[in-house]
Amino acid sequence: MGKKGKRYREIKEQVDRFRLHTVDEAVSLLKKTGTAKFDETVDLASRLGVDARQADQNIRGTVTLPHGTGKSVRVVVFAQGDPARQAEEAGADFVGTDELVDKIVDGWLEFDATIATPDLMRSIMPKLGRILGPRGLMPNAKAGTVTMDVADTIQSIKAGQIEYRIERSSGIIHVPIGKVSFEEESIKGNLNAVMSALVAARPAAVKGRYIRSVAISSTMGAGIRIDPQQFA
Repeated sequence: MGKKGKRYREIKEQVDRFRLHTVDEAVSLLKKTGTAKFDETVDLASRLGVDARQADQNIRGTVTLPHGTGKSVRVVVFAQGDPARQAEEAGADFVGTDELVDKIVDGWLEFDATIATPDLMRSIMPKLGRILGPRGLMPNAKAGTVTMDVADTIQSIKAGQIEYRIERSSGIIHVPIGKVSFEEESIKGNLNAVMSALVAARPAAVKGRYIRSVAISSTMGAGIRIDPQQFA
């Protein structure tokens, strides 16, 4: 294994991987160590005490970050007729049906989110399920991206709505919550919005400790652990 760079070693010296921080401490430390030459993304990872293999514990949903994601989101909409017109007027980046499906099948993936009207799901699922599913880009009713209300959904996504879903193998939910350049209060606001959504999504069947661990990190930084009891 190659040696870690000087910057990474310096960051590791500042971050105690065994310490559980308060949210204020963690965000302050993240800002202090997020010193890459580009605006790093801030990621949140939370391990939940659920069995994601069970249908009633397979947590998935959306949450709107009050301070946005810090990036421009490119939205694809599968729609025709009046919903397609509404999508274009609402600012969708790409709108279409068969020709758009074929373009994606041919390898085009220059977008960040997808929306589809219910009537088109049966035709796009066979071709795009295996391409978009593993990337978390397939329209999904639970996430609110299979809908006739395409205009409001586009606006919500571009305003900072993100999708969260649990990884079946690890029980971890991993989402971006902004940029290192954000003010500390903005990062904390986004973090708390996600954690509130996860607490509200707790399945009735889950017993015992639900929020097992929480950590934040920047793209090039080390993980900073947060005391999960703050979100109990």
